[in-house]
Formats: sequence, structure tokens, C-alpha cells
Amino acid sequence: MVEIIGVRFKKGGKVYYFSPKGVEFHAGEHAIVETARGVECGSVVLANKQVDESEVVSPLKDIIRKATPSDMKTVEKNRKKEEDAFRICLEKIAFRKLKMNLVDVECTFDNNKLLFYFTAENRVDFRELVKDLAAIFRTRIELRQIGVRDEAKILGGLGICGREFCCKGYLGDFQPVSIKMAKEQGLSLNPTKISGVCGRLMCCLKNEQASYEQLLKITPKVGAYVKAPECKGYVEEVNLITGKLKVMPEKGDFPIIVSRDDVKVIKDSEIRVNKEEIKALKDLEKE
Repeated sequence: MVEIIGVRFKKGGKVYYFSPKGVEFHAGEHAIVETARGVECGSVVLANKQVDESEVVSPLKDIIRKATPSDMKTVEKNRKKEEDAFRICLEKIAFRKLKMNLVDVECTFDNNKLLFYFTAENRVDFRELVKDLAAIFRTRIELRQIGVRDEAKILGGLGICGREFCCKGYLGDFQPVSIKMAKEQGLSLNPTKISGVCGRLMCCLKNEQASYEQLLKITPKVGAYVKAPECKGYVEEVNLITGKLKVMPEKGDFPIIVSRDDVKVIKDSEIRVNKEEIKALKDLEKE
């Protein structure tokens, strides 16, 4: 067993594990740690905990110290520096007439590096921009081109459900989402209905997929041939949540509504996404 604490560097970001070196932490406190990009100040989201050594990536880095009031003042100064850097970078982008959209700026705790995140439709030659920024801030400059999902995660906002974006609120990493998931959940394959503000498939499709997979195991699918209490027929519509089925009898002119618990499947059907649907919606699956 090994003792760890979980540290997050931004809201909704990935949780990283560090060795507390015997120091007791509580959720909500801050810790100064060394990361791949330099010394950083992060928020403790997981207090001291004993876990199996196989559950963490070795070697586990030690914390440097608990954050002090002086450290938190440094963090505030860095936030101000990020705001200034954002404004100045926008000016330089306009001056260089670069086709790029600046999204965010991050300053490492030790002021050793400034990271600029941007989106662009095509590859951008930003070498001169880097020189401009390095001359102004006298520190290491790094520009990173990100995708539209990353942009939504950084900027945040409200989804069509009225809640904060899943990616901004709690998702540490993006999970792959597919058109097949939307099909299995009985959603209309209308891009405006199944895509988020980022223009990609909504993350909540992945969140709910496990529940739908369990329901699909016990529910006849559209096209299935079933035996109902009064007749045999084919399933025309399915409500996975309520378990209600619309069945068209073999010998009848009007469909009947029955519960999935009251039918016996003679021959089940399959849920498939045809090539035309995949081709039309393939852009929604991109990262």
C-alpha cells in the first residue's frame, strides 16, 4: 500500500496523485507540487488515502509543501499576469494577421512558462508571434493548438439541459462518443439534437450508455417478432425507460401497447447505423 493525495489544477481537470510525505491534507487545501511543465499550485480534491501500489503510476512524485498565504498571493499575481498576456497576445495576433482564435493563457506557478491555447482551422506559422511574446514577458513561451471540445472545456457554458457543460464541471478526460450510442438510446439523428455547443456529440451520451445497454438486454428492439398476451406481432416503437412497446399484431389493423415484461421474444432485431447515416454525421464523432 502507498499513501497518496489527489490534486487538481483546474476545475473539471484531471486528478493527479502525489505522495504527501506524511503531511496531512484536507480537501479544499492547496499544495505546491512539481509537474511535467514546472512547479504548480493545485487544489487538493482527495485527502490522504492508502491505495494499492498497482493503482498509481510509479514513481509517485512528492509534494513540495503545503501552500502558504504567500503562495496564494503569487497565484493571484499570476492570474493578473495571465489577463495581461491574453490582451497583449490578441494585439500581436491582430498585428501579425494570423488566422487563429486565442482561447486561454496559463502561467506556471514559478513563472517559468506562459502557455497560450488557441484554435485554428488550419496550421498556423506562429514563430514570429512567439518571438514577440518572449521579448515582452522574458520567459518561456508555448503555443498549443487545441480542438473544439477542449475549447468548450476551457471556456465553459450551459448545455441544452440548462446545466454546466459536463466537460467543464467534472469530466477529467474526454470519453469517445459514437453515433451508435445515440441510435441505441432512441434519439433522433439530427445534429442539432445530439451535438453540444462544441459541435461534437454530447458527452452525456457516454454517461448514460451503460444504463441503456442494460435496458437493451431485457427489451425487444424495433422490428422484433414477439408474442404478446393477446397476439403475435412486430415491435414498431420502444420506450426503453418506461418499458412500453407498441406492437402491430400479425392479424390486426391497429397497434397495441404492452409492457416488455408481458411479451416473449420469438425473434429479436438489431440496432444498426447505416453507411449513409455514418457518412452524414461522421464530423460529430471527431475529437
